[in-house]
Amino acid sequence: MAGWNFAELWERIADRFPDADAQVQGSRRFTWREFDRRADGLARHLLDGGAQHQDKVALYLYNAPEYMEGAFAAFKAGLVPVNTNYRYLDDELAYLWDNADAVAVIFHGCFSDRVDAVRGRLPKVRHWLWVDDGSGPKPDWAESYEDAAATATERVVAPWGRSGDDILMIYTGGTTGMPKGVMWRQDDLIRAVIAVANPVYGEDPEEVGFDAPIESIAEPGAPGLPACPLMHGTGWFTANLYLTTAGSLVLLESRQFDVEELLSTIEREAVGAMTIVGDAFAKPIVKALDANPGKWDISSLQLITSSGVMWSEATKQRLLHHNPGMLLLDSFSSSEAIGLGQSVSAAGAEKRTAHFSLGNGAKVFTDDGREVQPGSGEQGRVAVPGHQPIGYYKDPEKTAATFIERDGVRYSMPGDYATVEADGTITLLGRGSVCINTGGEKVFPEEVEEALKTHPDVLDAVAVGVPDDKFGEAVTAVVEPEAGATLDPAELIAHVKGQLAAYKAPKHVLPIDTIGRAPNGKVDYKRLKRFATEQLGIDA
Repeated sequence: MAGWNFAELWERIADRFPDADAQVQGSRRFTWREFDRRADGLARHLLDGGAQHQDKVALYLYNAPEYMEGAFAAFKAGLVPVNTNYRYLDDELAYLWDNADAVAVIFHGCFSDRVDAVRGRLPKVRHWLWVDDGSGPKPDWAESYEDAAATATERVVAPWGRSGDDILMIYTGGTTGMPKGVMWRQDDLIRAVIAVANPVYGEDPEEVGFDAPIESIAEPGAPGLPACPLMHGTGWFTANLYLTTAGSLVLLESRQFDVEELLSTIEREAVGAMTIVGDAFAKPIVKALDANPGKWDISSLQLITSSGVMWSEATKQRLLHHNPGMLLLDSFSSSEAIGLGQSVSAAGAEKRTAHFSLGNGAKVFTDDGREVQPGSGEQGRVAVPGHQPIGYYKDPEKTAATFIERDGVRYSMPGDYATVEADGTITLLGRGSVCINTGGEKVFPEEVEEALKTHPDVLDAVAVGVPDDKFGEAVTAVVEPEAGATLDPAELIAHVKGQLAAYKAPKHVLPIDTIGRAPNGKVDYKRLKRFATEQLGIDA
């Protein structure tokens, strides 16, 4: 077997720590022995049903133990787990599962009607595996996930074996176009993500031995809690990390973010590491801790990791006030690029918002291919070499545009713009695809949003460009106020001008009841742009 493989590693952990917790969700607890056995049952069911090497298995689930069981089963059988955004509607689901060539879909019972509405459009899907969530009876056309998982079987290895070349696939929507499947070799993802916690995973397994990382673990790792959805890369990749370091995966029961449940779970399970997505998660946590001093013991937390959206310095400082002993890691990564940069904050050593140290070997290139020099003030796209995806599934054009070669080195360059400061750190500006062009100047929404969110009356904010006869596009702020606050547009505009160049300040400020962030903390810029143009009576 060439390279690291999740199934091989997790089976070794199950053999070494069979009675330790592997997954916990409320009263549901599964040991490593049970995690291993149930994944074997599901893998056998899929193989007996005709699944072939690297066939795709879609996971259409809220956070639940079945998510990682489904992934484990796919890894065991040499199949490919594929995430599915549970907010998608009929056409999006049909597109994704067809584009992925899925042969099986594992779904929560609450999605039965939606699955039934599209399954006739998906002749390649042979297995519809229903996960009972108490929402109703199993449809006649579906198979019982629990029956499959409970199948008594020996440990399963498919006829074609396993390899580090086996892939997992994560669909990412980005900001434009239909979702694209990012193909990661398991060996590359393990070296890019898991080696951060255990350097042995950064080595060649054929040189150090496949048992080496497990033998280096003296006892089961600390529980890890992804507060964000497993259906997105931030949650899924860190869940893989928590499990591969022999820890347990702790999942919340609520399907909407419940900060009190989160804090109670951290205390009850003595969670050591948590994954969030920026201020969308951190601000409610801080607010609850500030309002209830001493109610929750979060001293077990050693690390909070965030990725995907900005995490403000002010929020980090308030979190550290409640647990000065933990580290806050702001990871600048994406589904197709791990390790673009990072910022680590500790008590007394907080970092500025959106300022990151470049990842190992990462560089910033201008649109015409030159490397941005420190202190030059030029803008460019951040690119990272090393372990990275093969490309996008069935999309060679997008693959060629994202994975580029410079001086014989292959880089992943998803489209995040930054400047390079004189000290070599980078200031993140945002994705070029949502950049606002106003009067010939580029304005990145995230820097405007961050300035707005430092105002005490602002709970959340998004900046969009709306058509403007004079400037081409006018920067427009859509703002969700703090509870009980009344927004003063002139005051907010002046507030931004006090932090950024005047041309970056919004021309319009529009209040909204809720920004409506997705479970991963991201926003739908198209929807909010439509809201802004409608409110202003402008034809988009």
